[in-house]
Amino acid sequence: MSEQAVQGDIGTPPATPGLRALTRELTRYWWLSLIAGISWIIVAVAILQFDETSVRTVGLIVGFMFLFAGFQNLALAAAPIRFRWVWVTFGFLLVIAGTISLANPEDTFAGLADMLSFLFLLVGLWWIVRAFLEQAVSPLWWLGLISGVLMTVLAFWTAGQFFIEKAYVLLVFAGIWALLEGIGDIVRAFDLRVLNREA
Repeated sequence: MSEQAVQGDIGTPPATPGLRALTRELTRYWWLSLIAGISWIIVAVAILQFDETSVRTVGLIVGFMFLFAGFQNLALAAAPIRFRWVWVTFGFLLVIAGTISLANPEDTFAGLADMLSFLFLLVGLWWIVRAFLEQAVSPLWWLGLISGVLMTVLAFWTAGQFFIEKAYVLLVFAGIWALLEGIGDIVRAFDLRVLNREA
């Protein structure tokens, strides 16, 4: 497939020297996505090591994860692609959720446990939408799609759990979320590296 055809799919004009320079500049920092992916995986391993933890700790962990994911989405919104407003919207929502979570972690835990299945559903739907947005530029977009479908299935399963069980489910959710985000960021990093070489 030609470069112009690919660019047409993602809503950008045909390649010009200025656009090539912009693409090269934006994709030059592909390694930041790699570092973010490795960081997410380290967080996932750490979270999944907890046998039991305090309500406050879980609230703080989830708050920091919301903030980090929000800032990642806002950074991705700087890329010259269509539907940039989707990334910005989810980025701001995640930053707001993270700020509220850190302000009162105990209430955050109780609130998250009460609406855990709804949160799973939102995250699953966002991963599905993001997979289709990245379809034109990433050959591994289907990994995000599968992750989104699995998270959506998990949402319906979680709806039937008791509150006490949700404490452990919430920890497992945080670990799985971090792991899938890490894998997605690492894949995205190597996609950006390829784009940088081609620009």
